[in-house]
Amino acid sequence: MARGDWLSGSRGELAADRILDAAGQLFARQSPASVGMNDIARAAGCSRATLYRYFDSREALHAGYVHRQARLVHAQLGAQLAGIDDPRRRLVDGFCHTLQLVRADPALRSWFGADAPPLGAELAGRSEVITTLVAAFLSSLDGTSLDGAESTAERRARWLVRALTSLLSFPGTGPEDERAMVQEFLVPVLLPASAQPGPRHPGKSVPG
Repeated sequence: MARGDWLSGSRGELAADRILDAAGQLFARQSPASVGMNDIARAAGCSRATLYRYFDSREALHAGYVHRQARLVHAQLGAQLAGIDDPRRRLVDGFCHTLQLVRADPALRSWFGADAPPLGAELAGRSEVITTLVAAFLSSLDGTSLDGAESTAERRARWLVRALTSLLSFPGTGPEDERAMVQEFLVPVLLPASAQPGPRHPGKSVPG
């Protein structure tokens, strides 16, 4: 496609999505740290000036890509957990499903290579978008309030994100090993028996 036609049918979010799609194709083949803005502009079929119109730095593009994919994973997770009312099972299944979803996507998996710069863990750890999504999930399990800039749910969310990115970067010996670790070490901290709520309302899903 000629560069002059690049924006003919795309504006705003559609154009940004097209750039992020092109970036994702590159991330699926190589470490995000090695992908430059020129590479992404070339893959998207646009000029460097057009690329910077939507993302003013490589860091902004990285954040845009990861946040978009995090929302997609969150939506998929909500569908997979629908109908599971027990908070402990929702937590274990949700954590393990998230690992599976990220690992099944080559472009997302590349952010957590043990032999690559820890871009994925660093970005996830400081992302307000990801913290908010995880805090909402945890709040749906036990009703912890989301009020306040440093609520209990937000602190727990940041800790859970660190546990998740740790296993993405340094996996267990297999799914059963990781599930056992989640059940043994993560559930008692995030859902202690004394703090568990009553049965959830049937059909209530993860907030999206």
